[in-house]
Amino acid sequence: MLEFLANSQKNFINFLRIGIFVVMAWIGGLKAFQYEADGIIPFVANSPFMNFLLSKSADDADSYKLHKNKEGEVIPENIKWHEANGTYVFSYGLGAVIVLFGIFVLLGIWFPKAGLIGGILTVVMSVVTLSFLITTPETWVPDLGGPNHGFPYLSAAGRLVIKDIIMLGGGFVIAADSAQKLLRQRKNSFS
Repeated sequence: MLEFLANSQKNFINFLRIGIFVVMAWIGGLKAFQYEADGIIPFVANSPFMNFLLSKSADDADSYKLHKNKEGEVIPENIKWHEANGTYVFSYGLGAVIVLFGIFVLLGIWFPKAGLIGGILTVVMSVVTLSFLITTPETWVPDLGGPNHGFPYLSAAGRLVIKDIIMLGGGFVIAADSAQKLLRQRKNSFS
């Protein structure tokens, strides 16, 4: 069993690439839908890396909080606010970028340069996503009178974000594996 696992590392790394691609293609693809675009606003509005891309930021009296739609909810006034805010245009662009990152990761199975780029982009994306734990108040359980709130009590949004630490590790593994392949190719071409 140990020998099988040790000899399967290459296949498992390719499985990791496929898994990251599936997650990125699926999540990135969902950014084209209203409910998903509405759901990312607390993260984007509070992010110093992204809030400038929207018409209204978190500093705008937390106006996004007044226009939140629950998943699947359609409130026309809120949708108009999101349209004016640039929520949907931003979400479409973000989704396309995430899908593109996933394609680079997947192409790493056959093209190490693409895999290296995809791995590095996955690391960068994961660091930005993990920064939401610091910048987005909605990632922690709010103080609504119960004894468990704030750090270390992750809300549903926080539990979603913390899982990106796995993507961060996956990005590093893919980048390292791709770099090894590129170094082997370089060494073989000089031999």
